[in-house]
Amino acid sequence: MVILDRLLNDLKDACSVFPDKRKGEGEYTMADIGLSAFSLFFMQSESFLSHQRSLEEGRKTSNCQTLFGMTKIPTDNHIRSMLDPVHPSHLQSVFDSAVAALCDNGGLEAFQRLDGRTLIALDGTEYFCSQKLGCPNCQTRKRANGKIESYHSMLAATLVAPGHDKVLPLMPEFIAKPDGAEKQDCERNATKRWLAAHGERVTP
Repeated sequence: MVILDRLLNDLKDACSVFPDKRKGEGEYTMADIGLSAFSLFFMQSESFLSHQRSLEEGRKTSNCQTLFGMTKIPTDNHIRSMLDPVHPSHLQSVFDSAVAALCDNGGLEAFQRLDGRTLIALDGTEYFCSQKLGCPNCQTRKRANGKIESYHSMLAATLVAPGHDKVLPLMPEFIAKPDGAEKQDCERNATKRWLAAHGERVTP
């Protein structure tokens, strides 16, 4: 639990300095907004936040407060509105903290193979696709029926090892059409960017 508390505190610190588009002080802190989004993945429950708000109203406390140190729980729409403009790079320190915790506690050795080398699995994946919705950052493709799809994709990076049943997600690289470019981005280019930006971060 000591390591988990350390990682959650690092996440809270990172969220607390997210760019805030509000001009004045809002009802919710950026730390609470960021941690609320994370809690959905941590608890793997779509109804987690609404349930926690009910607990907060009835019992004056909730798991969000005891587990994540949150002060107030925002609504889902408010979370999306506030986090959409935040660039993923603001979470780089959190991924670095996870790797550092692994190294500090001897966990990285279990992943090392072939004279201390670490294996990074890189795989492209889509996390949004629509024929009705899109944004300036979307890539596009034309289907056989003539309809245009807008989609978002990324290169997922994971620390893995043969025979080891645990993995460690690393900072992803997003695949997006660069400003002013005619050609769309691809996994190969994303892989080159990832290796240049993050390869040394997992070097013992």
